[in-house]
Amino acid sequence: MKNTSASGKKRGHLYAFTAILSLCLIIALATLSSFSGAVDEHVAEKEESYSRDDLRRGQRLFKGLVAFESGIHDCSSCHYPSRTDTMNWNPSAHDLAMRWLQEDDYSIREKLAMPVGQRMITDHAGMSVTEREEHLIEAYLMEVARRGPGELRAIPVNAVIFWGLGILMALALVDLLITKKIRFKIFHVMILLVGLMVHMQYAVAESRNLGRTEGYAPDQPIKFSHQVHSGQHDIDCQYCHTISKFSPSAGIPSNNTCLNCHNVIREGSQSGRFEIDKMHRAEASGRPIEWIRIHKLPDHSVFSHAQHVGVGGIECQDCHGPVETMDILRQQEDLSMGWCLSCHRDSEVAFLDNPYYEPFERLHALIRAGELDAVTAAELGGEDCMSCHH
Repeated sequence: MKNTSASGKKRGHLYAFTAILSLCLIIALATLSSFSGAVDEHVAEKEESYSRDDLRRGQRLFKGLVAFESGIHDCSSCHYPSRTDTMNWNPSAHDLAMRWLQEDDYSIREKLAMPVGQRMITDHAGMSVTEREEHLIEAYLMEVARRGPGELRAIPVNAVIFWGLGILMALALVDLLITKKIRFKIFHVMILLVGLMVHMQYAVAESRNLGRTEGYAPDQPIKFSHQVHSGQHDIDCQYCHTISKFSPSAGIPSNNTCLNCHNVIREGSQSGRFEIDKMHRAEASGRPIEWIRIHKLPDHSVFSHAQHVGVGGIECQDCHGPVETMDILRQQEDLSMGWCLSCHRDSEVAFLDNPYYEPFERLHALIRAGELDAVTAAELGGEDCMSCHH
């Protein structure tokens, strides 16, 4: 009877150990897994069906694994099937798929037979597509549209360390309290102490970075390059961001602003016609271009471009970094409160002969008396909580 009881207790310990381990593995897998996006609504609008065999053949054609009748053409070398962290001036495979799905009369075969723009003529010289090959390419594009452009994901080193230590700590705790397979408790204690220290460090770091998006560089609906516009062609920032001197927000340029130039300039030197055509299709449809905002402060913080650009004369690059060198715009700074306060303490403002600062009589008196050489933003209230948190 005693042996039966001991055996049952061991089985109970084993079940508990297995349950805890399984729970840890499920949580870890849930964290590391990536979920595919929903099927794009435009896919359902195409009535023609494509078989799995059509998809496989179309994929091989697109990736240059089998030859077209006109020869070997690796479409994927220019029209990337997945996202990239550098500017690919050619339309991606997903761009092509969405263009084909959205326009009922869009024909890949006709586009290649009558290319528009010098770049397309040069890049597709000697390439032609038969009706059957067009059908196979369409099958592959249908799958690309269904799968979506994909996400750029870094190797989740921190997540692996976090959950790996979590699982190790759970095993140490189970063995310390239940199974007792390892005789020396110092191993359990060391694992638990190291694991807790690392987890606390992650908790502090992640809570500090909560809401901060330094380095954020999303794909935009149109491949707009600040390097080309602001750098190469020296277009002033305020030509496009017209309200930055008198509004809290710098504003996102309207499609009409873009068309001021691109009604005449219909072909980009690097992007050809594909990206510029997106503006004209948006204009024809009456729908705005849905640009993705990059720089955003928390709702409890107040920032005014009018105060900084209009009054303070701050250059765009002081906060946004060297945008004139960026093909893909990214957030340069972390925009934390500490970063703002450091700038307020170090930055001298154009105080004299500035009508905005005339009410600061005490500071003007100190300057006239020679007791003050320059005025920083901090001395004008840049360190007061209520200046930014109304």
